Amino acid sequence: MYPWGPGMMGYGGYGGSPWWGIAMLAFWALVIVGVVLLVAWLVRQGQGQRLATGSADDRALSILRERFARGEIDAEQFEQMRRTLQ
Repeated sequence: MYPWGPGMMGYGGYGGSPWWGIAMLAFWALVIVGVVLLVAWLVRQGQGQRLATGSADDRALSILRERFARGEIDAEQFEQMRRTLQ
């Protein structure tokens, strides 16, 4: 159709080699995978911090309840320790 050839940039638009298309596809696939992995890592980091900082008191009360349930401490000791934790 054009008198000067298939296009102004040659065959395929990137110097005539089909490898450029494959290289660009691989590049963008790596960029997308990298972004997904970064987001997943950031989400996991946020969950770890939330569990470590916000639940120390809850964890202590949970252990105290478990000890009371196993019979290691009596009701008076349980209440005293619970008050101390709060």
